[in-house]
Amino acid sequence: MPRVHIDVMLKDEILDPQGQAVERALPSLGYEGIGSVRIGKHIELDLDESTDVDSVVEGLTGQLLANPVIEQFTWRVERA
Repeated sequence: MPRVHIDVMLKDEILDPQGQAVERALPSLGYEGIGSVRIGKHIELDLDESTDVDSVVEGLTGQLLANPVIEQFTWRVERA
């Protein structure tokens, strides 16, 4: 059964306030030299062997898991 890993991130030109908040907090936590923090989401799906992985992942991500106007996504398949 293939496991699909999907990572969704805001496009580079889109402001990431959550990432900026984390970046601003790092020095007060003792972490120096870290910049350009971006926050995203990671989704894992287990698919049946008979599933057309390409069409399911591209369709599901484009329709439900990512907003194509402001987000981009990458995915990979992990075989058991």
